[in-house]
Amino acid sequence: MQRGIQFEGRPVWAEIRLSALAYNLRAIRRHLKAATAQGARREPPKLLAVVKGNAYGHGAVPVARALSRAGADWFGVTCTAEGAELREAGIREPILVLTGFWAGEENRLLEQRLTPAITRCEQLRLLDRAAARKHRRKVPFHLKIETGMNRLGVAPAELGVFARTLAHCPHLYLEGIFTHFASSEIFSNEQTESQRAIFEEMLGRMQALNLSAPLVHLANSAAVALRPDTWGTMARPGLVLYGYHQSYDPPDQTAAADAELPLRPALALRSRLISLRDILPGQGVGYNHRWVAPRPSRIAVISAGYADGIPRALTNRGRVIIRGQFAPMVGTVSMDLITADVTDIPEARLGDVATIYGADGAASQYVSEVAHQVGTVTSDLCCALGKRVPRFYLR
Repeated sequence: MQRGIQFEGRPVWAEIRLSALAYNLRAIRRHLKAATAQGARREPPKLLAVVKGNAYGHGAVPVARALSRAGADWFGVTCTAEGAELREAGIREPILVLTGFWAGEENRLLEQRLTPAITRCEQLRLLDRAAARKHRRKVPFHLKIETGMNRLGVAPAELGVFARTLAHCPHLYLEGIFTHFASSEIFSNEQTESQRAIFEEMLGRMQALNLSAPLVHLANSAAVALRPDTWGTMARPGLVLYGYHQSYDPPDQTAAADAELPLRPALALRSRLISLRDILPGQGVGYNHRWVAPRPSRIAVISAGYADGIPRALTNRGRVIIRGQFAPMVGTVSMDLITADVTDIPEARLGDVATIYGADGAASQYVSEVAHQVGTVTSDLCCALGKRVPRFYLR
């Protein structure tokens, strides 16, 4: 644990291990290569590293730089602004804007050399006109096909309209075709297989219309781990890059994913004890006294709260690690503070480090465990990490 980190301000911080990010990307690459060698594929798919949402709360620019050094082929972002941030930071790999663009953003897309997803047929005309004004070579785009998520994408019934519209857009180049799985981590239902079948049917219909693309991608993190039949020519790992598998259904698939693709969590979240208070039996702690001491107790006040990303659902349910030992969180998680019962850690002292996510000695708890405890997904808690939490990037 990094006890020597020094900075001004509140004593709460996140540690991002860049070596873990690089390890995970290379592990994914090895996994794809090994499975490719066992099958009939000629070469493994390219890797599009998803760094949307500030790289799942880890910090988009430092993370993208680390993954670029580790060999990412592409990057995936949510919007033009996220892509522009990476370009301005010196990222040179292709960047796919996964949710497309809004009318008026076309020029910025081209200026920043961002590759847009086309999710509605009318976007083709907008992009083609912008490309014509720029007098550039053909502008690449990726077509998103709607197969069952029912959010964004060109529906199968709209394929004819898409083909006719594209035929009148001479400045555009169909570089990729993709879709988005609604529940690829749930292996007990037929939804993913249905989406894959619809996608394959659409590819066949496009070929009949003389439409094809060198990049075909379906696989998100879960599919990268356990569904080689969905890999296509590019895969889109997201959460696995940061060291976590989702919880799969049936649960034994989680163990299978860990065995197939072992990962290293990159994130630790830590704070310090800023007060120690002895209270008597029957005294309450925090808002509304949701916890009342059943015995003489020592309470540690920790400088972190829900504005820093700690879910309020951990009220009277969570735990932190202090001096390599677990201490239960007691009382209401507030905006700026949490409290822990350190009665059974008599050596606890003012200024000690409290680990909320991560490891300290032999004790550890990672974001995925806490997410499971409060009934949400790991990426929810990663993205919740507050802006006022400084990130330190450790090599």
